[in-house]
Amino acid sequence: MFGNWLKTSILMAAIVALFGAVGAAMGGSGGMMMALILAAGMNVYAYWFSDQAVLKMYGAQEVTPDNIQFRNYYNMVKELAENAQLPMPKVYVMDEAQPNAFATGRNPEHAAVAATTGIMQALSARELRGVMAHELAHVKHRDTLISTISATMAGAISSIGTFGMLFGGGHNGNGERNVSPIVAILMMVLAPLAASLIQMAISRSREFEADRAGAEICRDPQALASALEKIHNYAHQISNPTAEAHPETGQMMIINPLSGRSFDSLFSTHPQTAERVARLMAMVI
Repeated sequence: MFGNWLKTSILMAAIVALFGAVGAAMGGSGGMMMALILAAGMNVYAYWFSDQAVLKMYGAQEVTPDNIQFRNYYNMVKELAENAQLPMPKVYVMDEAQPNAFATGRNPEHAAVAATTGIMQALSARELRGVMAHELAHVKHRDTLISTISATMAGAISSIGTFGMLFGGGHNGNGERNVSPIVAILMMVLAPLAASLIQMAISRSREFEADRAGAEICRDPQALASALEKIHNYAHQISNPTAEAHPETGQMMIINPLSGRSFDSLFSTHPQTAERVARLMAMVI
C-alpha cells in the first residue's frame, strides 16, 4: 500500500514539474506560474474525479442488482469481491464490441469495475470470472488510483502543445516573441512522448501480480489464461473507438486495446500476453 502511495506522490510531483518547465519555456515566469496552478488543479481533480471521468468517457452504465440483463455479471463480481475480502465495488458495462475490462477508483471503498458487452459475448462465464478477478486484484492492490491518475494526466500532457499557442504567441517588452518557433515545435513534438513515459511510470509488473492474485481470487488460473489469449486475439481484429480516441486510457485495460500499436514492444504498457499466460499455466496444479 505504501509503495503505491509513494508512486502516486512521485507521479503527481513529476506532472507538476513538467507543466512548470513547459510553462517557463513558453512564457517565462508568468507562464510557469500559470502552468503550475493548472497542474495543481488537475492533480486535485484527478485524485477525486478521474475515475468518473474515465467511466463517462467510455459511456459506461452502472449495473444494479435488479438489472435482469446483467444479473449474472453483477452476482459474479459480488461473489469474487467476497472471495477477495473487498467491499462490493460499483459494477459497470460498456457498449463496446472489443472484449476488454478495467478497474478504477481511488481506493477499495470507492472502486468500480467495468466490462464491455463484447467481452461478455466472447468469453465463457468461467473465463469472464477470471477477468473480473484480475480487475478486483487491481482494486485490492490499490493499483487503480495511480492507473486512473496516470491516464488522466497523460491525456493532459498529450495536449500540452496548447501551451505553445497560449504562451508562445506572446511578446516581451521589446516586442520579441517569448519563445522561438523551434522551441515551441519541440514542445509540441515531445509532449506525446512525455505522455507515453507517464504511462510507463505504471510498472508492467503490476499486471503480472494482478494475474497471480486474480487467479487466486477465482481459484482458476487456467480460465484467466484462456481469457487473456482470447482477448488478445480479438483486440487485433476489433477496434475500440473510444480507446483509439483516448490512447492514454489503454494502459487501464486488461489487454492493450489499441489495434494500431505494437502490443509487445519495449514501450508497451502491458507485458507480453504469452508470458502472462505461461506464468498462469505454471500455477495450475
